[in-house]
Amino acid sequence: MEIKNTVAFVTGAASGLGLATCKVLVEAGARVMAVDLDEARLASEVLPLGDRVRIQKVDVSDEASVKAAVDAAVSEFGALHVAVNCAGILGPCKTLSKGELFPMDLWSRVIAINLTGTFHVVRYASQAMSRNAPNADGERGVIVNASSGAAWQGQMGQAAYSASKAAVIGMTLPVARDLAQYGIRIVAVAPGLFETAMSSGMPTKVSQNIVDNVILFPHRMGQAPEFAGLVRHIVENAYLNATTISLDAGAR
Repeated sequence: MEIKNTVAFVTGAASGLGLATCKVLVEAGARVMAVDLDEARLASEVLPLGDRVRIQKVDVSDEASVKAAVDAAVSEFGALHVAVNCAGILGPCKTLSKGELFPMDLWSRVIAINLTGTFHVVRYASQAMSRNAPNADGERGVIVNASSGAAWQGQMGQAAYSASKAAVIGMTLPVARDLAQYGIRIVAVAPGLFETAMSSGMPTKVSQNIVDNVILFPHRMGQAPEFAGLVRHIVENAYLNATTISLDAGAR
């Protein structure tokens, strides 16, 4: 799908992977509805991108909040063609630590944001996309979901995070099958260790060990523009569908 003049919906847009994605899509000529819980940071980081962006405070775990934002994007720009799910939280906690159990309210919140929130966007975005006129390939829309390398190689304290990101991968194929008749593609991206606000909360010793001993090459954290560049390619490459792409410098 050619990005120029499309309308994109990006969650987690105030920082990290989501913000970088907004920048790349705007540069490619898209109009973008950027959503996040952090409205102040949306205003300071996204609004300067120009008159092709709009911002809205959204809690992706709240279905009504997501529906309202998708409706606002369609009302403002006339359609929706691309959705990129970057909203997520880590919620680090060990299953059992010093006799204390992983609190179920934290488990539920991680799942609500990372998994259920992603599916809220998938549902309402695909509904909006289904109303689009198809392009020459019969394509009406593209959905990109951020998973994580933790889906396969989760670290200590990542039970909820890894489970939520593995589920994002797990739903990719069945959702692609559901949406194929509408000309809507869906792809998951599983980033490895990226330099974002989320990874900054990781102990330096842990992150450096991953860089030194797990990542094959290059020996560094990923950069948000590298994720955003892959999102652009996914949108533009009509033959990418129903798959998960690892973006992790060969981390093993």
